[in-house]
Amino acid sequence: MLFDGECNLCNGAVQFVLRRDPKARFRFASLQSAAGRAVLAATRHGTLPDSIVLVHDGRVLVKSAAALAIARGLRWPWPLLTVFWLVPYPVRDLVYDWVARHRHRWFGRRQECWVPTPALRERFLDAHERVAPTSSDPASGDR
Repeated sequence: MLFDGECNLCNGAVQFVLRRDPKARFRFASLQSAAGRAVLAATRHGTLPDSIVLVHDGRVLVKSAAALAIARGLRWPWPLLTVFWLVPYPVRDLVYDWVARHRHRWFGRRQECWVPTPALRERFLDAHERVAPTSSDPASGDR
C-alpha cells in the first residue's frame, strides 16, 4: 500500500489499516520514498499518482478501487464496504477525487513522513529512509 506520507488523512488511513490487519497482509511505503517509487517503477506505472495505491500481484489499483480492495483485506466489518464495487468506478472516483482535492485543507499536512514504531517497522518498505518534504509550500492555497 503506497500512500502520501505528507497527508494527515493518508497517514491516518495507514494507521487505521494497521489496527485492522491482524494477519499483517499489507505492507506500506510512502509515495515520496525511494521504496515507493521503486514499487511503482517495478509495476511500470509511469506517473506518481495523487492517490492511495495498492499493488497486488503486479496489478496497480488506485483511488476508490484501491480503497475497496484494502477494505476487503481487513477484519470484519470492513469487507462489507466492498458492496460499493456495484457503484460504477467513475462515480466512486468522483467522490474520491473530491475528498483528495480537499484533504490537505481539511486534515492538514505533515512536514515529514510518519515514522512507525519499532514493532511496526518490518511492515514498512521505507522504514529506514528519511524522506524530505516535497517542494510545495504549506502556506500556499493548497492547504
